[in-house]
Amino acid sequence: MDDSSAIDRLDRRVAECRACPRLVEWREEVARTKRAAFADWTYWGRPVPGFGPADARLLIIGLAPAAHGGNRTGRMFTGDRSGDVLYQALYDVGLASQPTSVTADDGLELYGVRVTAPVHCAPPANKPTPGERDTCRPWLVQELRLLRPTLKAAVVLGAFGWQAALPAFSEAGWSVPRPRPVFAHGTRVALDGLDLFGCFHVSQRNTFTGRLTAEMLREVLGTAAKAAGLR
Repeated sequence: MDDSSAIDRLDRRVAECRACPRLVEWREEVARTKRAAFADWTYWGRPVPGFGPADARLLIIGLAPAAHGGNRTGRMFTGDRSGDVLYQALYDVGLASQPTSVTADDGLELYGVRVTAPVHCAPPANKPTPGERDTCRPWLVQELRLLRPTLKAAVVLGAFGWQAALPAFSEAGWSVPRPRPVFAHGTRVALDGLDLFGCFHVSQRNTFTGRLTAEMLREVLGTAAKAAGLR
């Protein structure tokens, strides 16, 4: 089985997961009740798998799908303002075919980049519990193992993602320093043949307040792309 088939198989398995009762109940309730602006949509309402090529050299790790974003569209960071910021920046640094991500069939392609999350279901108030994070970790570990032959860099968005990603990298076979590196925007940690970068999350709270600007995001993505050999 080639890498592409293995990733596709993993994505299908992720989309069928029902391991966390609270998250299953929430994602399905949101899909039933919807938001008024999307009343004519048929929501995805399932775990959202990763998005991007199986031979990615750069991985972007977020937090979890948004209730009316990825949980609606079925694609990571698609259909919400956080995604608007992320994909615009990826386009600006030459890693995406277009600056917008509206629906799962809008033609968007990522160049050498895959986007995923440590929690694949939309959580209430955008806050997964530590137990839900840990229950979902094996999916990220499997994804990392499949990507390892080509993966050269990763950008982790936010402290929650950082705390979830480090043990996943360790379980997937990378040597993570002890004590574990502390999250900070712009931090860079060398793992075995992989550069790990920290970046503030592209949440509205961060982007609207200016804690994370478009220039800051482009700088981290551009540096990570160079480390991955994509620029």
